[in-house]
Amino acid sequence: MLINSNFVSGKSRVLLYSAAAALLLCAPLYLSDFRLNLLAKFLAFAIVALGLDLLWGYTGILSLGHGVFFGLGAYAMAMYVKLEASGGKLPDFMEWSGLSKLPWFWEPFKWAWFAIPMGILLPVAMALFLGFFTFRNRIRGVYFTILTQALVLITVTLFVGQQAYTGGTNGLTGYRTVFGYSLASPETKHMLYFATVAMLAGAFLLCRFLVTSRFGKVLKAIRDGENRVRFLGYNPAAYQMVAFAVSAGLAGLSGMLFVLHVGIISPSMMSIVPSIEMVLWVAVGGRGTLAGAVFGAVFMNTAKSLFSENYPEVWLYFVGGLFVAVVIFLPRGAAGLFSGMSGLAAKFRLRAAGKNALTLKGGPQRKEEGA
Repeated sequence: MLINSNFVSGKSRVLLYSAAAALLLCAPLYLSDFRLNLLAKFLAFAIVALGLDLLWGYTGILSLGHGVFFGLGAYAMAMYVKLEASGGKLPDFMEWSGLSKLPWFWEPFKWAWFAIPMGILLPVAMALFLGFFTFRNRIRGVYFTILTQALVLITVTLFVGQQAYTGGTNGLTGYRTVFGYSLASPETKHMLYFATVAMLAGAFLLCRFLVTSRFGKVLKAIRDGENRVRFLGYNPAAYQMVAFAVSAGLAGLSGMLFVLHVGIISPSMMSIVPSIEMVLWVAVGGRGTLAGAVFGAVFMNTAKSLFSENYPEVWLYFVGGLFVAVVIFLPRGAAGLFSGMSGLAAKFRLRAAGKNALTLKGGPQRKEEGA
């Protein structure tokens, strides 16, 4: 009976994923260009939520600095499209700041083959650097969380202070094309939307592969008892570094897609508040469930958008109340509610099957007694 229940659960999961994929692929048919662009932005956010869930939900490491990795990927893409908009010449904000020559570290970003990999490799390199010194020294828990917040403060201060090279508080904006296609064109927006859906699917499959593999089992063991894993002969620091690096790379990918959909990136998107919001998406959707992380990112951002449109003066109270309600009444997030309902349905099925088995078993006995 347990095997049959698992089979039904797996079949239901496949049907659910198929339905979600169909809805996303058909979205251009029933959404306006504005709503489609919003959905594309939310799906980009879902990618960073997946990476954060891999780190927090499966490895037990809470990071409040993922806004930095998100921002590094976004700036890498923004530098490329900004140079494309200026024809490879000096961007306008650099001229206003008194520069007469393009800085050396901007030069390689003229080419997409360099900028796109850097959007992922730069966050990965920073995560490996930070993880090497923290996990080796067994810095974890609240101390690691505080360290990631310090990373946010340092990075934001650096990007704001270097206005001539980063655009300062205004960030990078004013680009109109990507790969020669107009960003304002509906066809380009549709192309970028489908690219985001494909990237989200790829990120989901990657995380799914990792958490269901032996590597994922070790991550869960580290989450539940790091010292026991160490006594078994594993090196938890190496696994934590890899999980941190993959999570940072997904955040960088999310930032690159965000820039193309929104058209701007500034240090405010790298600050502590966005980093905390990313954690809230995972918490609302369900920590330790990949589908929950995706749902949480899309649901919370959709709610934020709808509340701000209809109640511009008090929308923050609605969003805050929604989060508090989920934390109090659904401590395992939306995924916990779904799994609870699935478990309850499974109990009813088992009970019904047991009654049917007793009925079938008792029928012949009663017949023999009557004879």
